[in-house]
Amino acid sequence: MALLERREVPVIVPSGSCAAMIRQGYPELFAGETQAQSRAQRLAGRTYELSEFLVDVLDWEPPARGGPPIVYHASCHLQRGLGVDAAPRRLLQAAFGAPIAVLPPECCGFGGAFAADHAEISAAMLERRLRQIEASGAARVVANDVGCLMHLEGGLRRRVGSEVRCAHLAQALEDDWGGLR
Repeated sequence: MALLERREVPVIVPSGSCAAMIRQGYPELFAGETQAQSRAQRLAGRTYELSEFLVDVLDWEPPARGGPPIVYHASCHLQRGLGVDAAPRRLLQAAFGAPIAVLPPECCGFGGAFAADHAEISAAMLERRLRQIEASGAARVVANDVGCLMHLEGGLRRRVGSEVRCAHLAQALEDDWGGLR
């Protein structure tokens, strides 16, 4: 927290999981420690997930460019934890055109330690998600959480013949325009 308190500016986090930890976890972690909890709450109030900041704070819209079919995977922490649902889809739709395929709101099976502690269940959840991705006809999966992206990408690479690849929202925007302008 001390590092993030050096300047009173927005804290922009490229991951729903990490943003949720700062916004929800830090105040909870320091419950009962009045001063630390107060600091955590102030920090939480100026912390944003990347797509949320671009859309809801800056009202930024990427230039339209089109491209190969993509599918969007909403991570659990981003969608259910933070309630950020429309912002990433709005950015993708503006950039890549309509309609953007959106996967049903289900977990990919990663969930941090969940994948290690419950490997068989995680693998089954991943398999279901991979079938949904393949059925979408997309060439690329875009998400906002690195854990989900690593899990999905690993599964796709192990699939014989799959050429579908994963990209973080920021990476997809960077690849297509040479930067967020």
